[in-house]
Parts: sequence; structure tokens; C-alpha cells
Amino acid sequence: MCVIVGFTQKTRGREEVLACLDRAYTRGPDMARVAETASGWLGFRRLSIMGLDERGMQPFALGPDQVVCNGELYGWRRQRAELEQRGYTFRSGSDCELLLPMYREYGLDMFARLDAEFALILYDGEADEYVAARDPIGIRPLFYGCDPDGGILFASEAKQLVGLCEQILPFPPGHYWYRGRFVRYANPARPGLSRSDDMDTVCQNIHDKLIAAVDKRLDADAPLGFLLSGGLDSSLVCAIAARLLGKPIRTFAIGMDTDAIDLKYARKAAQFIGADHTEVIITRDDVIAALPKVVAALGTWDITTIRASVGMYLCCKAIRETTDIRVLLTGEISDELFGYKYTDFAPSPAAFQAEAEKRVEELYMYDVLRADRCISGWSMEARVPFGDLDFVEYVMSVDPALKVNRCGKGKYLLRRAFQSDALLPDEILWREKAAFSDAVGHSMVDDLKEYARAQYSDLAFTRGCAQYQYRPPFTRESLLYRDLFERYYPGQARMIKDFWMPNRAWEGCNVDDPSARALKNYGASGF
Repeated sequence: MCVIVGFTQKTRGREEVLACLDRAYTRGPDMARVAETASGWLGFRRLSIMGLDERGMQPFALGPDQVVCNGELYGWRRQRAELEQRGYTFRSGSDCELLLPMYREYGLDMFARLDAEFALILYDGEADEYVAARDPIGIRPLFYGCDPDGGILFASEAKQLVGLCEQILPFPPGHYWYRGRFVRYANPARPGLSRSDDMDTVCQNIHDKLIAAVDKRLDADAPLGFLLSGGLDSSLVCAIAARLLGKPIRTFAIGMDTDAIDLKYARKAAQFIGADHTEVIITRDDVIAALPKVVAALGTWDITTIRASVGMYLCCKAIRETTDIRVLLTGEISDELFGYKYTDFAPSPAAFQAEAEKRVEELYMYDVLRADRCISGWSMEARVPFGDLDFVEYVMSVDPALKVNRCGKGKYLLRRAFQSDALLPDEILWREKAAFSDAVGHSMVDDLKEYARAQYSDLAFTRGCAQYQYRPPFTRESLLYRDLFERYYPGQARMIKDFWMPNRAWEGCNVDDPSARALKNYGASGF
């Protein structure tokens, strides 16, 4: 996890570039460097994960070309060997040193060749042009805006550009930018084919591809840890990793002091896989005190993203303060692929597929944003096996008739894929889906709502909502989050497309709260 910036003009000086880097200091606390190009600047702050010595410091240069990248390139050792056969030499153990040789070999086609989570800014010295690009899902963040003097400013996080650009926008995932134009090079949500594999074949492929996705994300020169909620997704990631590594892994779970749901399941999963497990207990006071910091870190006003982030942020805080871990594997992105509680109400397989496509394409504004900011805010790197490109593209190409909930159990394909491996106890493998913000403890969301109600009289609430024309708040809780957002990101609400909500057009989903607790099929999820 690192910080990158790119200024395409020299209207601002080196000190301003460095100040822009420092606004996201926690992403790259180890060292910083600013490099001048013929027409602008590149900047980099490093969190050392691969190639830990100073030779892995960026920007990397090859002749007149330079690059800064916040990313992890999987399979990079094989690619490096191929490039060495073509005459390239490397001086570091960093995966990102491959990028400029790849640009020399493949030009802008290089991005479609990467199996990676990345955001990068590249300066082509011969053409005196900048190139920026982001991974197909948007796991690594990148934002941009226009300088008043006409240049483009790129940065890892929106907060770096506050006060520098009139409008700040997220860089679209799966695109590169060159000569003022965005070009899509990949969209794993819509792989362009529909497979006719039968259920046994689908489950075997899901099994094998998820194991491969976890395996490649265990490659790090810095210590690894795992977030474990006790739900299906994070438990599978942890169990697969424990078996692959053949030694106890370090797992972490969080819950409220009064009514935590996840903790008991996380404890059972950890005991089953032999993990070195830590529980983080939080109180109402912890939640309320963290709220402004969470909104400032996230750069969102979305209700469910903020709710789900509070527990994750505080868990990562505890990990950072008590361990040497620098890489965390998580279970995000499974819901978008295999379904939420509300997708049980999908009226048809085609509707389920369309909803999944929408959710995957918008991940960078919601769950992926949450995981990145909560983890990077405490100087650690997030790795997301369910976001593996091969895995996502395969699941999205599976016949949606196999993915809808036909068996009375959501995510049936994923559960069945691992039912014979004895990786987890059945109590975990077949546990009902529970949203993270709920399973930390129902009291956490209730406390947030109660706190918000106390902040606004009826008149203050009405006037407060009326001042926002774009996606106006509709509850006191949403008004509180919007007010906090505007404190840190004034006038930048359009960075987020909309409130994350179930598909209200579906029968059973016309609710006014994003929590699964509002759905009639919540059932055993809350126990």
C-alpha cells in the first residue's frame, strides 16, 4: 500500500507535491520521494511490502520514462524472467519494477496483460506524455481533477486533492487515461461469454480458482494477517490460507461489548483451523468517537459503507497498535458475486445477473473503498482474494440460473464447492449471511442512529436535508454522515453515485434502510 501523485504541469512546485503526498501519509509511512519530469511531477510514499530495501523505492526509471504505482502484481516473477530473457535487467525485488519494461514491450496494451491490483501514473519521456491507469475492479484507489491552470492532477485519495481541484472524481476502474481520454481495457463484471458448465464443473472451478487466488496473495516480504468475521467468506479465506501455509495464521475479529454476533463464530472458525486468534472488543463510546475519523478516512456519505467501516477501522487500529502485521487478507467481494440477502428476492436469473454486474462495477465506491481506507488508514495493505480477476470473470460467466437462491441457502455454489474439503465446520460453512455492520453487534447501528437523532431537532433536520440538492439525506443518520463528509470534502458529494440500497424495484426489497435487518428474510442471520 503506497501513495502516488502525478501533476501533468509544473504550475505547482516541489513542496506542493510533497504536501499532497503527505495528506495520505498513513498509506506510505516508510519513505517519500518527488521526481521532476520535463513537464510536471511524480510523487511516491512507500509502505514496504515487496523488496523491502531502498532499491524498491519509486519512482522507477527506464531511460527517460518514469512510473509510480500503488499495487501488487501477481505472477511477477514469471514475467520478470521473461523480460530478463529479452535483455532487461532489474535492481530491486519489487514487483512494480516490471512496469516500465512492460510498457516498452507492449505500450498501452500492457494493462490488459496484468494480473494485478494497481493504480499507476507513468511518464513517457520520449513523448512527453502522462499515462494513468487503474485495475479492473478498482481495488486500489485513484482520483483526479483539473488544475485551474489546465493540468490534470492524479492522487491515491480524494483528500489529497481537496483545495487543489474544484471537482474531484474517482478514476474509473478498468481504464487507462492517455492524451486526455479514458479508454476501457477490461470489465470483469461483463466477461462477454456465458458458460454452460454443469453444477459439478462450476463448483470445482470455483474451488480451484479461489484456492489459487488466496495462494498468490500470500506472497509478501512483510508479515501477514487475516480479518475473520466468522462468516462464510472470510472464514474460507482464512481456512484456505492456513492449509496452504501449513502453520498457524494470525486472525482478528471485532465485536461490541454487549451483543456481538460475529465473535462466537469467528472463535469457532479460528479454533477449527488452529489460528492464533485475537478478539477486539469495542463500546458505544469507541464507536461514536471514531465516527468523524472514519468519514474523513473514507471520503463517503453512504450509510452502509460508514456503518460497516466503523468496526473494520477500529479492528485495524488495534492490529496496527499491537502487532507488526502489514498485509491483511479479507473476504470482500463475495457478496457481489454470489449474492446478498436481498438478492434472494431476484425475480429471475437475468435480474440476478444484472444486479451482480451493477454491484461489481460499483465496488470501488462501496465495499472495496471501505476495505482500502480502513486498512490503509493504519498503514497496512488490503488483499482481496475474491477480487481475483480470473475468479471474478469465471463466476460472472456462470449461468445465473445456478447462482440464484434455489435451495433455501444463499451462496449455495460457494458452500457446495468446499463442502468435501473439511476446511471449516458445517456450522460456519452453512452459516446464514449476516452483514458485517449488523454482526459486529446490532447495538452498534442502533447506537449510531440514536446518536444521530440527538444531533438534530425536527426543524434542524428539515433544514439540514434541504441544503443538499444532490442525493439529499432522508434520515437523521444520513444527514449526520453528509454533514461530516462536507466538513472534510466540501462540495465533492458527486464522488459517490448514490446510497447503497437493495434493489427497491424487487418485491420484498422496497425498504428505507440498507441493513439486511430490514428484510423479511433476515431470519437466523441475527443469531
